[in-house]
Amino acid sequence: MSYRQVMNRSATQREFAMVEPTYFDVSYAINPWMDPSQPVDTAKAMKQWESLRDTYVDLGHRVHVIEPVPGLPDMVFAANGGFVVDGKGLCARFAFAERRPEAPAYAAWFEKAGLAVYELEHVNEGEGDFRLVGSRILAASPLRTDLAAHAEVASVTGREVVSLELVDARFYHLDTALAVLDDDTIAYFPPAFSAQSRTILQDLCPDAILASAADAGVLGLNVASDGHHVVMTDAAPVLAQQFREAGFEPVKVDVSEFLRAGGGAKCCTLEIRR
Repeated sequence: MSYRQVMNRSATQREFAMVEPTYFDVSYAINPWMDPSQPVDTAKAMKQWESLRDTYVDLGHRVHVIEPVPGLPDMVFAANGGFVVDGKGLCARFAFAERRPEAPAYAAWFEKAGLAVYELEHVNEGEGDFRLVGSRILAASPLRTDLAAHAEVASVTGREVVSLELVDARFYHLDTALAVLDDDTIAYFPPAFSAQSRTILQDLCPDAILASAADAGVLGLNVASDGHHVVMTDAAPVLAQQFREAGFEPVKVDVSEFLRAGGGAKCCTLEIRR
């Protein structure tokens, strides 16, 4: 896989699913970002979420809104609800008890949306840890997804799955440490990965964009890209410039309220690939 910088980037229309942050809160701590003693501004979170949704619509993308479920404050992070590729909805099996009731809600929506629904046996947190890059799937473990789930996803999708190891609890999902910009281009934060995984990424993606600690530290890599526009936090200016220099167009949004729970633009966005 060659990751050459190509200046003529082209956007493709995407289909996304999102969940309104009606019940969003930080009422427990399951990652280092979460501090239940710091109150969430729910009204501000809703405005930020609406701005993110409107940004996708303005860019020409289709957005489905999944009904939120009371008592599930992290359901807003739709990317964790499953992994959708080739019309197959691979259901999440959450690592923490606090999030496990989200899985049936997402599975029901997959069926309603006309996807072929697959219940996976092993713990996995959906597109949080499985990222499609061209024909390959990059997959992370062990912080929130079991390594055994990688083989399961390979079997269901018939695609090559490349396993990567995350080693920093701040970057608990792959989508917090690695951004997919188009079928040939990624960006990532090397210290989030084990030495062996850094070697794998270097071999697969020699021209990848490398994020600084400062920009990775505000989840600057938690982006949603259509191949040209990169929807991202407004708090990672150096990384935005790196994207711009590589021919992408950063579209900055304020997702600061979601950062309180360790989330960003991509966490709130599940891509539906028919």
